[in-house]
Amino acid sequence: MTRKNLILVGFIILKFILQYVLISPEYNLQRDEYLHLDQANHLAWGYLSVPPLTSWFSYIILLLGNSIFWVKFFPALFGALTLLIVWKAIELLKGNLYALILGALCVLFSCLLRLNMLYQPNSFDVLCWTAFYYFLIQYLTSENKKWFYWAGIIFALGFLNKYNIVFLLLALIPAILISKQRKILAKKEFYFALILGLILILPNLYWQYSNHFPIVHHMKELAETQLVNVDLGDFVKDQILFFIGGLLVILTGLFAVLLYKPFQKYRLFFTSFVFTMLIFIYFKAKSYYVIGLYPIYIAFGAVFLSQILNNGWKRYLKPLFIALPLLFFIPMYEMAFPNKSPEYIVAHPEKYKKMGMLRWEDGKDHHLPQDFADMLGWKELARKTDSLYALMPNQKETIVLCDNYGQAGAINFYSKKGIKAVSFNADYLNWFDLSIPYKNLIRVKEYDENNEELKETSPFFETATIGGQITNQYAREYGTTIFVFTNAKIDINKRLEQEINEEKNDIIND
Repeated sequence: MTRKNLILVGFIILKFILQYVLISPEYNLQRDEYLHLDQANHLAWGYLSVPPLTSWFSYIILLLGNSIFWVKFFPALFGALTLLIVWKAIELLKGNLYALILGALCVLFSCLLRLNMLYQPNSFDVLCWTAFYYFLIQYLTSENKKWFYWAGIIFALGFLNKYNIVFLLLALIPAILISKQRKILAKKEFYFALILGLILILPNLYWQYSNHFPIVHHMKELAETQLVNVDLGDFVKDQILFFIGGLLVILTGLFAVLLYKPFQKYRLFFTSFVFTMLIFIYFKAKSYYVIGLYPIYIAFGAVFLSQILNNGWKRYLKPLFIALPLLFFIPMYEMAFPNKSPEYIVAHPEKYKKMGMLRWEDGKDHHLPQDFADMLGWKELARKTDSLYALMPNQKETIVLCDNYGQAGAINFYSKKGIKAVSFNADYLNWFDLSIPYKNLIRVKEYDENNEELKETSPFFETATIGGQITNQYAREYGTTIFVFTNAKIDINKRLEQEINEEKNDIIND
């Protein structure tokens, strides 16, 4: 094995190690992870929340035992593959060993460490953006038509993972049109690749059609509840912070594709970058949606710097660019990861508040970063629900109904009693089993200060009681209450069916 390959293997091993050690054991999984893992039990070509690809990875995790090790393995793998593609892009652009090491450091010690610690579609999304741009560089370098097809396949996989990759294409097409590379659009292979990609995503498009395009409802809900709180200043600040240690390399990469003569054939990457940013800003996208845009510019910047820092006084700057990702990782390590206890964060809020990390999607500041608070209280909820479920007079006729997908997913993941909790929220709306004649209800309710659920629901059952609460004050679900109702006086299944139909009608009407 060559020295270059040994260094690459070292970076990849370090990547995996970091992803496992940057999370303190006192934190659970994050709420979205539970939903994605539960999709393995309900395989389909689409979901209300995300496209189907994540469920396929979840099914593999399920076959491997559904352990936390494998849950963390896949986002780490996608991050390692992103690093590998940047490495290969640097080689393709004729970068030397210095360029390879610089590019790898900028990718490794970046926001990807935080992104890759969660089992969500975002890690694979960044991988697909990076791979698509890599295949485009391959075509522009060799003009080998096979790279059109590889780009079509990776776009389809990206689409089946997260619809976010559509913005890549929306920005790239006009960038090609105004560049000298517009001749691409005259190649029949380009359109064959588009058709190939369309064929691959067709099952999901048909699922969307058959289910009245729930993506429209999802985007509307997202815009009303989350994107409305997106601030342009925070968006720009986040773009700077995402790859802060490699920021100069990225800026250099943008300069290089615009003005560096050896990179002239890649000039469309500059206009594509501009168009992509304008589109995301126009739609008030969450800042992390843009992360997939940056890794490929690290490759351009690393190669350009390796070529201009070889002579005179400039060569003394080479250690500086190597040191920057490492130096900026130090404060990142202190704040960006759940490697500090909740008590420590609450006792030292200043630095977290200064970086805007305490601001949640509701636009307000809280005790912990939202992702951290979303990783607490779930085991407690599942344990208490399990205990109550075990005391039910007829477990098979007991339904566990939750307010949100996080509660349902966490109970299903940790339950030792085989509970199949459901909710009218997100994908669980389609996962009710109404073939069971339910007589008892365990109701998991978000913080209910006056116990309104007990007052409203108890008349329909012979017995009603409060079974427990999430007592972890730092959990986002703090105060979530478990109500227990037995021996129904009404037809529970009929009421559930009515509620399900109402929720589905709301989705259709949106």
